Amino acid sequence: MRGLLFFVAGAVFGAFLMQPGSAAQEEKGAGLRLNHVGISVKDFDETVSFFTKTMGFREAFALRGADGKPNLAYIQISRETFLELAPASGDRPAGLTHFGIQADNVNATVAMLRQSGIKIDDPRPSRTGTLLTALYDPNGVRFELAQLPPDSLVRKAMESWK
Repeated sequence: MRGLLFFVAGAVFGAFLMQPGSAAQEEKGAGLRLNHVGISVKDFDETVSFFTKTMGFREAFALRGADGKPNLAYIQISRETFLELAPASGDRPAGLTHFGIQADNVNATVAMLRQSGIKIDDPRPSRTGTLLTALYDPNGVRFELAQLPPDSLVRKAMESWK
């Protein structure tokens, strides 16, 4: 059910972004596109192996903690689309956790959302080098807005895509 909710939310959001109409509608969606889907997984190594060896996708990069345990892996599906895998935990059960929208200018997008009455934190640098903030849609679905500077791990993966 949760997966269906994410799919529907993504489809609705994508349809909104792609909808022809007034200049205001086009301006609101300008420079925004789906970048990743976040998933918490029961067995991190098995899941990475499934997506890389079985499905044939590339592991763009991985982050590990000081103890060497995996924190995060980005699996590259296409030049600009990723799966963000993280180990499930007591605080984060296995399943879909969020989706990420790439913004050409995340600060301008945040300002536009604030003018619409949305409460949203200022973007901040993340561990992957992206400029990032998160918010929730009216259904409680979490999503991130991210700008990808040239030195971010995600941008480097996109630029190295062949």
